[in-house]
Amino acid sequence: MADEVDRIVEAWRRERPDLDVEPMEVLSRVTRLARQLDLARRSTFLAHGLEVWAFDVLSALRRSGEPYRLSPSQLLTQTLVTSGTMTNRIDRLAGLGLVERHPDPRDRRGVLVQLTDTGRQRVDNALRELLEIERQLLVALSGDDQKLLAGLLRDLSIGFDTDS
Repeated sequence: MADEVDRIVEAWRRERPDLDVEPMEVLSRVTRLARQLDLARRSTFLAHGLEVWAFDVLSALRRSGEPYRLSPSQLLTQTLVTSGTMTNRIDRLAGLGLVERHPDPRDRRGVLVQLTDTGRQRVDNALRELLEIERQLLVALSGDDQKLLAGLLRDLSIGFDTDS
């Protein structure tokens, strides 16, 4: 069964037989899947009153475990944005009642950002729905094939991780 990438690769092979277009067979599919996943995430988060960046911040706090608190610098590390951007995001999330700022008991000048109960419920509900949609995106693969693919993609992407 051929897909759109097969048709594109075949056309390039016909038009440019001098080029090895084999990388397209993998990476064009990854790009198409990433686009579908991005659309699924955006619509899921929007249904829960969140933008992608808001989910990123809230989920970083949620993953930190009780009491769901991180410093702004810890949030920077997990979300890979600038300090000014993070300050703006924290302000917006606090304005929505999804996070609160608290003084850092170990550093009088510091602040800790804490997930509110409303923020925790919002991110938990969005995550639950997202995981169901992601399962649907992978339905064509068996559990073993999903594990194999996850391992192969890990091998491919490990060099790109900033903290490895």
